[in-house]
Amino acid sequence: MQPSLQQRYAPNNACFGCGPANPDGLRIASFVDGDEVVCTWQPKRMHEAFPGMLNGGIIGALLDCHCNWTAAWHLMQQAGAATPPCTVTAEYTIKLRRPTPTDGPVQLRARIAESSADRARVSATLEAGGRVCATCDGLFVAVKEGHPAFHRW
Repeated sequence: MQPSLQQRYAPNNACFGCGPANPDGLRIASFVDGDEVVCTWQPKRMHEAFPGMLNGGIIGALLDCHCNWTAAWHLMQQAGAATPPCTVTAEYTIKLRRPTPTDGPVQLRARIAESSADRARVSATLEAGGRVCATCDGLFVAVKEGHPAFHRW
């Protein structure tokens, strides 16, 4: 199996949501699948808001990081670059549509809605048990030298 985007391009990243180097983080693993970026992630009891249901803040972190990597991948492909630019979240909106059960994996799916040379708007869903439980719309921007996140991966 191919390494995830995070493992391939940012193996030393310690981000809580997507950093492979953070043993206490969520450690999502995003993979390109056609024109989407996908991730399957298994919640644990410590991620629950109440018994059997995923915490809304964890849902936000999952979608934020997954969408950020979708934007970074897209901007890299668009520029014909060998590595993705360091991107940060400029804005994102999460809609919690129904409680998200933790008794099985959740699936994240993200795609580019629009982009320019240094930014991408991403739309995503979080599904559990075959039902959309949350949606995300976000704007992610490639940062320049001097920004604190510039060398994070």
